[in-house]
Amino acid sequence: MNYSRRSFLKSSAVLATAAALPRYVGAADNKLHRNVLQLYSVRDEMRTDPKATLKRLAELGYRHVEHANYSDRKFYGFTVKEFKAILNDNGLTMPSGHTTMARQDWDKSKNDFTDKWKQTVEDAAIIGQRFVISPSLSGAAMTAEEMKPYMEQFNKCGELCKKHGMKFGYHNHDFEFEQRIDGVLLYDFMLQHTEPSLVAQQLDMGNMYMAGANAMDYIKKYPGRFELMHVKNMIKAGEENGKPKYESCQLDKGLLPLKQILKAAKKTAGTSYFVIEQEEYQGLGQSESAGIDLAVMKKWGY
Repeated sequence: MNYSRRSFLKSSAVLATAAALPRYVGAADNKLHRNVLQLYSVRDEMRTDPKATLKRLAELGYRHVEHANYSDRKFYGFTVKEFKAILNDNGLTMPSGHTTMARQDWDKSKNDFTDKWKQTVEDAAIIGQRFVISPSLSGAAMTAEEMKPYMEQFNKCGELCKKHGMKFGYHNHDFEFEQRIDGVLLYDFMLQHTEPSLVAQQLDMGNMYMAGANAMDYIKKYPGRFELMHVKNMIKAGEENGKPKYESCQLDKGLLPLKQILKAAKKTAGTSYFVIEQEEYQGLGQSESAGIDLAVMKKWGY
């Protein structure tokens, strides 16, 4: 991506700020809290030049990333060995990644996961992930009859991941806070039918906000359940079908009380991985925005 001189100067300032601040902050329990970038935030740049983009993120101060592109046993078009080498060359680790686990990944005839899904988990372990996160409920009807077996599949995947030293997890969007099963919100249904020791939750505070849900409410209702959190802020961007329309923005510019949520995440939610994500940029570059967001997090003490 071509940057203007203004963008270059701003990014340079971000780099200097990020380099001067600590990478982690410990809570009272002395747990490390990691800032991670969801690579969907820089999706266009990753598509154009993954190596240069990862190098740029490292220069901005990132040490951890979360992938959003795994297909045919490759990450962003690279084999597991190749992509791990690129991460290592830039001093990066990848503690988590998004790969959808569909119902079809369970083979009923064998009463086991498909070879394809087993390979997905194996590759995640090889590259060093701690979490395999499914960002979708692909192939499931929103009924108790369909969802209960699917949630049991979640638990079984947690057992599979545990054998590889990892944990399975789920990342929400907005529909989980709009649809109901037997009168219970879908997201509550999912939390109530998955084992916390086997299935982690990656709470996306921005996605749920678009459905009118509040991260603070869920942190209080389900303490300790959110080991990962997508840190995102939102601004209003007009209306659609008579309802407010939102888009993500720089972390310190939006409508969400992020400082309050982050404090509760550390104290109550059990969060160790703060995954920064920005999907719209209000005229700035993607990695430029990612750099600003990291500087904001560190300014706040994360």
